[in-house]
Amino acid sequence: MSPESRIGVVGATGAVGTLTLQLLAERGYREVRAFASARSTGRTVRFGREELPVEAATPEALGSAGLDLCLFSVGASASRELVPGATRAGVLCIDKSSAFRLEEGVPLVVPEVNGERALEHDGIVANPNCCAIPLACVLKPLAEAAGIRALRIATYQSVSGAGAQSMERLRAQDPAGGNLGMDWDFDGEELEEETKLREETRKILELPELRISATCVRVPVLVGHAEAVWLETEEDLSPEAARALLDEAPGVRLAELPTPREAAGGDDVLVGRIRRDPAARHGLALWLVCDNLRKGAALNAIQIAELLLAPRPIAAR
Repeated sequence: MSPESRIGVVGATGAVGTLTLQLLAERGYREVRAFASARSTGRTVRFGREELPVEAATPEALGSAGLDLCLFSVGASASRELVPGATRAGVLCIDKSSAFRLEEGVPLVVPEVNGERALEHDGIVANPNCCAIPLACVLKPLAEAAGIRALRIATYQSVSGAGAQSMERLRAQDPAGGNLGMDWDFDGEELEEETKLREETRKILELPELRISATCVRVPVLVGHAEAVWLETEEDLSPEAARALLDEAPGVRLAELPTPREAAGGDDVLVGRIRRDPAARHGLALWLVCDNLRKGAALNAIQIAELLLAPRPIAAR
């Protein structure tokens, strides 16, 4: 993606939007505009050493702004309203909400895992759930080496995944008074977050029949999602072999006992506690942690953008 690419950040005043602006500035992009809801119009947001005015995000404004690409960090209902107007104007859209993730024909992309799928877009590329992204980074090399028969996951998700206001509430309270929560909507017998994690992981890995069971919990941590993972492989894979594979995996770093504090502010998925799971024939257990605002959201979307706007080699004639 060229520094001259014209980029819109929609949802620029939220936790992920402000980080998106920070990362774009750090990476040298200059032609960036900030958009948010009408109530934020007139505010400014930090972009490197500059302050950008916040413009009202409407389908008409996004379609007429002369943008090459838009990064959306808004809720699903807002994305469904705004994204089509931008795509009709020829703007590439990378959406971080759940609005388009499971739609047929919309790529759901983690660049280290299935980056080539981003090029199959029809104007929209979806950014996966903040737990599906690090999970896919860890599972991909293991699946290629030994196959995966079944997967069980328990997530421990920080309050930043619920937005900036939730972070402020946690900062204001005594951490010792924190509690576990399950603040997602129910989707039948399971939480909507658990359904997302299962279905999105299947789509990213292109394993539509993979058996996955998930339990998702919110914990009183500011930044950093953690996941306990138990997987049963088709063929035997020793913990030592799994460590060797993960040590070479892009975007993954081995750590003995990774914690959210260690992951916060970093771009890698940290993985450790790789061991045999005696409850399964070819079972492995592991623990992974990721900064959910960076690789779990803003950074992953920017990496997709850089794939989409990278110069293409000229085909030989």
